[in-house]
Amino acid sequence: MKITKVETFILHVPVTRNRIEDSFHQITHWGLVGVMVHTDTGLCGWGYTGTHAHLPTDRLIRDCISGTYAPLLIGEVAHDVQRIWAKLCYFPPAQWVGRSGITRLALSAVDIALWDLKAKAAQVPLWRFLGGDGKRKLEAYNTDGGWLNWTLKELVADTKRLTGEGYRGVKIKIGGPDPHIDLQRIAAVREAIGPHLKLMVDGNGKWDLPTAMQFGGKFRDYDVFWFEEPIWYDDLHGHTILAQAIETPIALGEQLYTLDDFRNFILGRALHFVQADAVRLGGVTEWLQVADLALAFHLPVVPHIGDMMQVHLHLAIGHSACKMMEYIPWTRDCFVEPASVRDGLFVIPQLAGAGTTMHAAAMERYSVNEA
Repeated sequence: MKITKVETFILHVPVTRNRIEDSFHQITHWGLVGVMVHTDTGLCGWGYTGTHAHLPTDRLIRDCISGTYAPLLIGEVAHDVQRIWAKLCYFPPAQWVGRSGITRLALSAVDIALWDLKAKAAQVPLWRFLGGDGKRKLEAYNTDGGWLNWTLKELVADTKRLTGEGYRGVKIKIGGPDPHIDLQRIAAVREAIGPHLKLMVDGNGKWDLPTAMQFGGKFRDYDVFWFEEPIWYDDLHGHTILAQAIETPIALGEQLYTLDDFRNFILGRALHFVQADAVRLGGVTEWLQVADLALAFHLPVVPHIGDMMQVHLHLAIGHSACKMMEYIPWTRDCFVEPASVRDGLFVIPQLAGAGTTMHAAAMERYSVNEA
């Protein structure tokens, strides 16, 4: 199964109510910058990364795929994923200009497409190809009711509605101008959803260490399940101090790009929930390495779903370190087999591949017109 052609694409899909905010970001669309890897068998593998739909940086990712990685892919045997991954990851000119960021996102899209091809060639879902359990019960928590630009009334109504629909937990954003208001929002949501459901809090790296220690220390009063990205993403030492100072567990990983990054945070005892993201790491190949590392330290892996659930659903079913996963619905109508939740649990996908194959109509509808 030799690679014969590599095509790229950029899609921009509207988010809920046309705008969402966290402590650092305001977006109106979610970007899917991706690749279709064609083979001489007629099979096509789909892969992509998730962005904030900023076209200039989306183009950089696309151009890295088409200009740097595509020439290295043509003629390769698509089954040889690990060798191809190393060829692209350690390609000297690309490694010289970026071991993280744009080059890693581009690598992730290609690698996901190759794993999609491997599973399609085997005529099984990727989770089964990885040896997963088809009777797995993967718990869903919902993030789409907790955005920082929601009013308190909207926040309470949305989180109460979502738990009423069966989600086992909700995640809300904090990091507004006044931490005391953040605490009020946490208290209101906890009261709305009751004492038995999970409530996660996500700061997106906004607070400094003293603020996180002062206000994060109060989260125990509301039984917060985890504090996600409490301080600046790369501050390993600060996360270690915080993890020792407060009772609420620390979750992070969406801004970590390599296996080495995760090793450093795990060895530094700086996190409790490992939020590896295959579309920001080097794809499925490196995600599996991180998940194995976490398992060796008996730490749970809860994938960050920059891909909006598709490939991560297969990975979470396929790896024993995963018991739950995030749900955000923005891109569901793009896919032939979109990730779905029933009674608070993810539905096990059945089609061959990684769940990344898109509808032609979605490609046409959301494709960016660069004319």
